[in-house]
Amino acid sequence: MSLAGTSQPSGSVPGQAGGFHRVAFTGKASEYFGIWIVNVLLTIITLGIYSAWAKVRRNRYFFGNTVLLGRAFEYHARGLQILIGRLIVLGGLIVLNVIAALVPILVLLPTIVILVALPWLVAKGLRFSARVTSYRNVRFDFVGTAGGAFKAFILGGLLAVITLGILSPLASRWVGRYIGSNLRYGGKAFDTDPRLGPLYKSWLLSLLIALVGLAIIAFLVVANLPTILAAIETPGAVTPEQQVPLITSLVAGYVVLFVTFAVAGLFYRAGVRNITWSATTFDGQHRLMSDLSRRRYTWIAVTNVIVTLITFGLMRPWAAVRMARYTWEHTGVTFAGDVGELFARIEAQGSAIGAEFMDLEGFDFGF
Repeated sequence: MSLAGTSQPSGSVPGQAGGFHRVAFTGKASEYFGIWIVNVLLTIITLGIYSAWAKVRRNRYFFGNTVLLGRAFEYHARGLQILIGRLIVLGGLIVLNVIAALVPILVLLPTIVILVALPWLVAKGLRFSARVTSYRNVRFDFVGTAGGAFKAFILGGLLAVITLGILSPLASRWVGRYIGSNLRYGGKAFDTDPRLGPLYKSWLLSLLIALVGLAIIAFLVVANLPTILAAIETPGAVTPEQQVPLITSLVAGYVVLFVTFAVAGLFYRAGVRNITWSATTFDGQHRLMSDLSRRRYTWIAVTNVIVTLITFGLMRPWAAVRMARYTWEHTGVTFAGDVGELFARIEAQGSAIGAEFMDLEGFDFGF
């Protein structure tokens, strides 16, 4: 049952002292299935228009079942805000492509505009997401700039690509610092500063997994090298009996490539989350923590995909709830001092700020 509507006296956290407290997730697949199936059907019937309201219903369910100290988070966005934001982006893309089609010399205009606007859209999207989220009736906020988003997402991503992943930990550090250090709650700041050493240690494990996959592919290539060379030198010379093992090896190679790189990426994602969250503090003294098992996280993600595929999507609600429960139940906060006094101060300060946010949320641009 969702705890979003749970009511407790302001500033009161009964029976909760300072120290370490884990987050809990109380959602159930059977509950979420009803929301999910209605979202899917209405999105199809309305040709995608209802997807904006579907996002609101989904987020309200998952936020409302994410509980810390007996109180759930809340999501306040409205479907119309999300729809308008999407229409603005879609309309802009259509106009740019029409201009590019009418004036061939401007064929690169859509790409250039997107690259220039993307950091601004990312910053606005993060601000929107923060401001429509609350805990104990106090809104979050995000103060990051477009320049910071450019460095974290565009420049960092570019460096990771051109260095074949070697600078991925640096890009991850930039993203973590940009998001974490610009987040606010009740006027008080978060601060995130993950170290490169642990990030590279996590990256090296993922690299080893990827190299194992590449080694298997290399072995398959070597094993079929005579057949491959014969096919290149004399097209049509390969007999059907020779083609069967070649095609089998080709399919096996693609599967190995996909699986090993997916596993490597999931291992890295879990490691980065642990490192980044555990390097985050709130108000300079309260520390966040994440202790996901990389193997368990990867197993859940992979089996979720498999189960979803073999059930033609019907088990998607179960997969989503399963992942949310595991992720949030391996997340916690170490509070310094009396928790009741802490939230009493935050609510007193945050209420004056949060009352203005309803007029400042803007639109969700989908980034």
